[in-house]
Amino acid sequence: LIVTCATMAATDIEAAVLSQLQAGAIANSLDFAKQKGYDHLAVIGVLKSLVSDKYVVIEPSDHEGWKLTDEGEQCVSKGSPEAQIFALVPDDGASKDEIEKLAGAMAKVGLSQCMQSKWLRIDKDQGGKIFKNEASVTDAVKEQLAAVVKGTFPPKQDLDKLKKRKLVASANYKTYSVAKGEEYAPQRAKAATDITQEMINDGSWKTQKFKPYNFNALGQDTGAGRLHPLLKVRAQFREIFLEMGFEEMPTNRFVETSFWNFDSLFQPQAHPARDMQDTFFIKDPATCLSIPPEYMAKVKATHEVGDCQTGGPQDPQASPIKSLGYRNTWAEGEAQKNLLRTHTTAISAQMLYKLAQQKEFTPKKYFSIDRVFRNETLDATHLAEFHQIEGLVVDRNLALGDLMGMIEAFFEKLGLKDIRFKPTYNPYTEPSMEIFHWHEGLNKYVEIGNSGMFRPEMLRPMGFPEDVSCIAWGLSLERPTMILYKIDNIRDLFGHKVDLGMIKSNPICRLVK
Repeated sequence: LIVTCATMAATDIEAAVLSQLQAGAIANSLDFAKQKGYDHLAVIGVLKSLVSDKYVVIEPSDHEGWKLTDEGEQCVSKGSPEAQIFALVPDDGASKDEIEKLAGAMAKVGLSQCMQSKWLRIDKDQGGKIFKNEASVTDAVKEQLAAVVKGTFPPKQDLDKLKKRKLVASANYKTYSVAKGEEYAPQRAKAATDITQEMINDGSWKTQKFKPYNFNALGQDTGAGRLHPLLKVRAQFREIFLEMGFEEMPTNRFVETSFWNFDSLFQPQAHPARDMQDTFFIKDPATCLSIPPEYMAKVKATHEVGDCQTGGPQDPQASPIKSLGYRNTWAEGEAQKNLLRTHTTAISAQMLYKLAQQKEFTPKKYFSIDRVFRNETLDATHLAEFHQIEGLVVDRNLALGDLMGMIEAFFEKLGLKDIRFKPTYNPYTEPSMEIFHWHEGLNKYVEIGNSGMFRPEMLRPMGFPEDVSCIAWGLSLERPTMILYKIDNIRDLFGHKVDLGMIKSNPICRLVK
């Protein structure tokens, strides 16, 4: 019913406009609306519709206008504060406290304006009692505000006073002059949107007017799913690894044992990262079913004394590791604990162990991109769960220069050329380096990864020969994505605070290669 009435009103306005133009141009759309009793905004809507069909041409004019505030409207209905205060003061006077009690919140403003206008006076001889100076007064403020309502504005000096008292506010408006357009007619013919079978049969399509196609229209949103920026960047990372000849590791399980997550990497059992406050341990099942017993014995010996019964298909001479170990008692029960993996290096260790069991050594390049979990304190750059990207190369006689060169080549394919390295400590790599890149949004260098060469204490118990080295680096997927999409807070990218509008509108990820 509301839609029908609005349509009928628009039709009436259109007919009135076209009829008026037969007599001559419309000088002011607002005056026309007032004269005909129409809402001005509705008239503007009809005019713009007629412009689109070239029935009329319009010329806008900007006007300075004013409107009443809520306080101004109260002045029109009840009178200005000073007029109300004047009316409250009896002929025999009243104390300030009596007036404030009767007037309430407006007493301060009203008394001040009355004193400025000299409508009231204070008699100090009678203890500060307030008396009228005039028998009656004219409420000029109320009259000025009532004129504003009717579209008549007082002089600038008075307007400035009303504005200062916050009784009026600026309300600039626009009117239009209207003239006939090139397609003008006393009545608008309805344009068809499509050609129909009836038009073809009776030939009316030859004279029928059609609406022009708007080829710039975006069309209706299909409501299809969108790829998250993390998935877009992940696909680009994966493509780069594959281009560089890397093989993807199977990372399809989140739960790992402490043995593969920590012990096989030569991370001591007393390391702080293995505490409850840093790692999510599994309650049920709390422990794993099995660990390769021969390999576990070598890992135990390496932790406790720094050496083990090395040897294997690729290391028949079984040369010693020449390490001191941690000189601590290694507990099998601690190694059997299940946990949510804190890094995908747990998978890397299993892949390297599997590679070391082959009869002959084969150089390999592995990578993985998957989710890991850490009991972190949440802030702008840290989450409790995030995605880790890991790459490793295992070959003979690799050195630190190979690692730095591989990392720079990798990040250059991402379009990140300003790479910095900083020495650091990792239990399972030596030497170790943190990787930094400049973040424009945060205006500082942000750590985007960690790297190093796996220690002999990790590789030799697996069965690798002495001359086999492994270089590796890892980084989060979130931080490079933040840099590429200029996002300052990681919680705006991943988690319950993510804006779905951003997911729909984020651009395609094209990394510079």
